[in-house]
Amino acid sequence: MALQEDLIRLADIALRSLISAIVLFIMTKLMGKKQISQLSIFDYVVGITIGSIAAAMAVDQDTEYLDALLSLIIYSGLSILISYSSMKSYKARIFLTGTPTILIQNGKILKQNLRKMKLDLHDLLEECRVSGYFDINDIEFAIMETSGNISFLPKSEKRPVLAEDMNLSNVTQGLCANVIVDGEIMHGILQVMKKDEKWLLEQLKKQGLQPKDVDGIFLATLSPEGDLSVHMKHVNTKVYDVLE
Repeated sequence: MALQEDLIRLADIALRSLISAIVLFIMTKLMGKKQISQLSIFDYVVGITIGSIAAAMAVDQDTEYLDALLSLIIYSGLSILISYSSMKSYKARIFLTGTPTILIQNGKILKQNLRKMKLDLHDLLEECRVSGYFDINDIEFAIMETSGNISFLPKSEKRPVLAEDMNLSNVTQGLCANVIVDGEIMHGILQVMKKDEKWLLEQLKKQGLQPKDVDGIFLATLSPEGDLSVHMKHVNTKVYDVLE
């Protein structure tokens, strides 16, 4: 009898855990993707609360399914509503998430803003060191973002040398475009890169590949400079096992 009750209890916990995991997955998808550093204080608190409710639902048999589900939906819905309101209204964003606060302005530490943000000088110096500034006199501006992170702008003489500082105006940067993916030509990407399929096939021909070989291409990328790199699906290269 005791064994049967234990099995029923374990089965109930397993079912509760499965349901809570599924609900958490759905709610997370609806709430969107954010890095931990991008979470507002409210998002952070809501995340902890939702996790606590899900854990209680999974292991506390005194917690009713519907009660826990309703709480999860309400907290998740509030987070979604606040995110939506912040995107649609600037005033709502200011009210709900706040505004960035200047901590250092023109090289001067603003003590009143430090107190407003509940920071002391040691906290500020620590953040400076973490960001690579061991001398606070090197900083022109420091701004605390609404996420709690602090952004630093160094003084002009302390900034890294840029290409334009060295008169390298012809140096450009860009992203490589995937023009063939798993044997399929990406016509839309080619159009964005101001190329067409005819041009692509000509470039492949220069590399010893024929139109029929496109199916065997795993990935072909086009650099901003116009260089085409091709990776075939099957390459006669010996693969070494690092565990051997």
